[in-house]
Amino acid sequence: MEIRNIMEDAVKVMVEELFDREDKEKRLGYCTCDQCKLDVECYVLNRVKPEYIVSSRGLAYSEMEGLEKVQRQADLISLVKEGWGKVSHAPRPTSDHLAGKALDEEHKGPVYNFPTIMGRVFDGRTFAPLGEGAVRLLSEGADADMVDPNWQNPFVLAGATGGTFIFWPRHQDASPKDGERKFVFEVKVDVPGLESLSHYLEMDIAPERNPRLDFSLQRVHKVPDLYLFPEGQPGEDE
Repeated sequence: MEIRNIMEDAVKVMVEELFDREDKEKRLGYCTCDQCKLDVECYVLNRVKPEYIVSSRGLAYSEMEGLEKVQRQADLISLVKEGWGKVSHAPRPTSDHLAGKALDEEHKGPVYNFPTIMGRVFDGRTFAPLGEGAVRLLSEGADADMVDPNWQNPFVLAGATGGTFIFWPRHQDASPKDGERKFVFEVKVDVPGLESLSHYLEMDIAPERNPRLDFSLQRVHKVPDLYLFPEGQPGEDE
């Protein structure tokens, strides 16, 4: 049995129950799409203490908490409704918010799965991470499609993320006869007042049976640190 945070299961069950009830009764007027469901789950999980177990005994013990479990249920309901209200009043603009619409279409057949692509951009004069501007991931001269709407392309840099950008390109179809293939991506950085920079990367990808839909830090392609300089000054251009 793997290490498990049982609060993830508890939150998902609670959110599912409340969303299903809203679908039937329409009492709150809140959005019940899959995207909002995920956003509410994240809101709650970021505000509750994780409870880790590593055995079936731990799971059984967690089910015998009595009054503590009742209080936890009440706290979760309150947090779900709080987060749901915030999410519904400021819906994510990248989603169409259609109730019951899955974030990932079911796909069968061989595909080329890509790792996430991560890097950082810095001011070449001060070596400070850049907190403004945008990073684009291009494939064959056009913005590469992302695995779902939660992944931005272009990626807008923000001060809180320390110059970090991250992409997860959507899988591409393959035929049963296809073998390993080379893919070329361009990482293009545009920051006001600084020279634009392009960095090219190549990946040799073998087809897999199904799309990978679970994010993993073990499947990350790290881009070397990128440095931008004022317009007209020499800098990195790959």
